Amino acid sequence: MGDVFAGRYELVDPLGEGGAGVVWRAWDRKRQHYVAAKVLRQVDASSLLRFMREQSMRLDHPHVLAPTGWAGEDDKVLFTMPIVRGGSVSTLVSDFGPLPARLTAHLLDQLLAALEAIHAEGIVHRDVKPANLMLDATGRGVPRAWLGDFGIAAGDDAPRLTQGPFAMGTPGYVAPECLHQGWQPDARADLYAAGMCALEMLTGLSPEADTHVLQALSQAGREDIPEGLIRVVARLGNAVITERYASAGQARSALTATGLLEAASPEEILGDVEVFEHIPELPEGWGPQGPVGEVAEAQPAPEEVPAAGQTLPTQLISDAASPAAGPTQVLQSASPQPPAPPVQAPTPPSPPESTGGQPYAPVPQLGLYDHNTQRGALLQAAPEQYAPAGFPQQPAPMQRQTSPRKGQGLAIAMILFGLGFVVLAAVLFLALD
Repeated sequence: MGDVFAGRYELVDPLGEGGAGVVWRAWDRKRQHYVAAKVLRQVDASSLLRFMREQSMRLDHPHVLAPTGWAGEDDKVLFTMPIVRGGSVSTLVSDFGPLPARLTAHLLDQLLAALEAIHAEGIVHRDVKPANLMLDATGRGVPRAWLGDFGIAAGDDAPRLTQGPFAMGTPGYVAPECLHQGWQPDARADLYAAGMCALEMLTGLSPEADTHVLQALSQAGREDIPEGLIRVVARLGNAVITERYASAGQARSALTATGLLEAASPEEILGDVEVFEHIPELPEGWGPQGPVGEVAEAQPAPEEVPAAGQTLPTQLISDAASPAAGPTQVLQSASPQPPAPPVQAPTPPSPPESTGGQPYAPVPQLGLYDHNTQRGALLQAAPEQYAPAGFPQQPAPMQRQTSPRKGQGLAIAMILFGLGFVVLAAVLFLALD
């Protein structure tokens, strides 16, 4: 069978590979079920571990996928999550091209609901894009979307992840004020990215930096898009921050007013679209209940640290089959604001009791460390790195113990004897004289 990580997770087969690590299907020996598991270097996982400790316990929402737990071994960290099979909005657009207007409205509403929830907790996602909007494999049913990849999310009052003339994000989805003026991303930057996601769904094309929504929709030549939906998407993606909606809730109200969210049959919503299953079959020697012909023992996992109170699934899987998904990058901006104070190093989390997950989780796709994601520059700009609990620490250097060399004591004794003889001779000479 496969290798076992942290004494608990048996790595079955790789589901994808990104720039920071490999995503595996793993067998959880303790809970006796399959999970998706992303293996990262400790240094690459520090920001996500910090987010899990500080934020994920509060994100309990049907359209939000926050990390559920991790385990450490040597210099690696393994993140675990249940497996979902429907791909991402990015793969859906790649498979079918432009999506029907009513389906776009439903997916946009679910994305805005997720943003409304995280913004209410003071969290800014900072990397909203179709590749991070995951789907259940519903076939011809109405898709259920989940906002994942909180790898660079932070509080709206948190220090910048980059300092100087740089903005963190994916080209085409970074708000102009962040890209060109170096502004700190806030909730309205996430709304801009949501507008660009909707634009990609309607046109089938990934946006570029400074894309004008109305111009892009006009070039797409789609006359079936209701005017109300166009107005909502255009205002979300407005280049002027003050012209956007003030909140995700306000945008949802405007979207509801279009009438596109009213009850309708799946055929009316989906058109010809179907959300396929994207997970491969189990390899030889493995079955739905685990290893074939073996009874796996439930074992404790003392190094796993679940996010307290969090039972929703998350996804860290890379989707190599989605050309529409752009990389997350450190982008240079023209005239940034003064840099914020440096981030303070967090205190490593202590392991509470493990929590379980629900049967929903994302499929391999461009998500938390996708194959195009460029993380090196981000990590260089974020010095907060720590060793998770249970990790072996670097031992202190050995101190060499010094001792007299062999024969050194004899030489000292001979010198003292000689000096004593000279003194004695001098005394006798003076006495005889």
